[in-house]
Amino acid sequence: MPAVTVTPGGTASTRLTVRNDSDIVEAYTLEVVGDCKAWATVEPERVSLYPGTSETVTIRLDPPRSPEVRAGDVPLAVRVLPAEHPEAVTVPETTVHIEEFHELRTEILPRRRRGWLRGRYRLAVRNEGNAPARIALTPEQPGEELRFTFAPAEFALEPGESAETRLRVRIGKPVWFGKPVVWPFAVRTTDAAAAERVERPGALVRPPLEAEFVQIPIFPKWLLALLAALIALLVAWFALVRPAVRSAAKQAADEVVQPRPTPGGSQNGQSPGTGSGKGSQPGGQGASPGTGGDTGGGGNGGGSGGGQQSSATIDVQTSGGQDNTGTYVVPKGKVFGITDIVVANFQGDEGVMTITFGDRKVTTIALETFRNQDYHWVTPIKIPEDAKVTVNVTCAKPGTPATGRQAQQCHEVLNVSGVLSDITR
Repeated sequence: MPAVTVTPGGTASTRLTVRNDSDIVEAYTLEVVGDCKAWATVEPERVSLYPGTSETVTIRLDPPRSPEVRAGDVPLAVRVLPAEHPEAVTVPETTVHIEEFHELRTEILPRRRRGWLRGRYRLAVRNEGNAPARIALTPEQPGEELRFTFAPAEFALEPGESAETRLRVRIGKPVWFGKPVVWPFAVRTTDAAAAERVERPGALVRPPLEAEFVQIPIFPKWLLALLAALIALLVAWFALVRPAVRSAAKQAADEVVQPRPTPGGSQNGQSPGTGSGKGSQPGGQGASPGTGGDTGGGGNGGGSGGGQQSSATIDVQTSGGQDNTGTYVVPKGKVFGITDIVVANFQGDEGVMTITFGDRKVTTIALETFRNQDYHWVTPIKIPEDAKVTVNVTCAKPGTPATGRQAQQCHEVLNVSGVLSDITR
């Protein structure tokens, strides 16, 4: 029985001649034994021979293309069992040379990875051939922007063995704004051991594994739109809103501190109170009389003569967490008929203000509820001589004026206007 060479996945055959050297008719059963039994058959499996005759049978070999069928020389044995004389069994042998075949199954996961500067991939390699393989991994890229790191880049695999390696892809420059950038690349898997053993290494070249690294921008598109909107708002504030706010606040403060003119066209220039209990004195000698005199009692019980319009300003400044009082005292021999008051909280302070005319509490106001407030009476409220108009301020928190910087103290201004009349004895 001659030796035979077979390629896994292919077919080969050899012949065996059986001769009956006995003096009787004999039947022989033929069976392949050994490592080749799973993929070898005998045709025919049974023969009957007259004495002195012979017959040739065929041994057919069909090894599968599998890592289980290792490359190399494998013994082939056929047991020939006579039916009449089983003790005369024989087992002729030969050699089957199994040729090498090389096959790798590779996979890269994921095929697409997103990141700012780097991406990680997993490569799986399985040796589907019937000979040992020495695997080498080589990256390929159209340009030179990407850097590749394998862990490991080379390793050995026996037939049917699998292994995994890690691939890290890195790019040097980030993308700050704009659209994502797609960087395609490939990984070529080479069996270096097979390339050394075969005559045509080019036949072992396999298609590379293709993948992509998608480099996303550091700042997304919506952030650019948000920054543009914020810049537009800031420009609008500094160009339009802030000047208008400062002008309105300044005008309101000027209106509060300006004294009301007298009916005759002149003004009583009154100095503001100091916040320590001394208010400004309205009226002055030589002023022209007003037309709005009243007949209410005051002072020593006498009536009041003709009066003139007058106003006074009380300015109170108070540190946070404290209170302070500003006053205006009605002069001797006078009755002050109050018809209007204007209160200014131009800083937006927080706290409480209480206004008292003599012994009469007129109002208590929470500072945070107003910036400018005015009160008017058709019938004047008469304050007798030596009586006080009192403003008490409790400062909870200083506000922020138009300058944009928080004030150090609460600052409130009260302007009180009316008719200042002489007492008739």
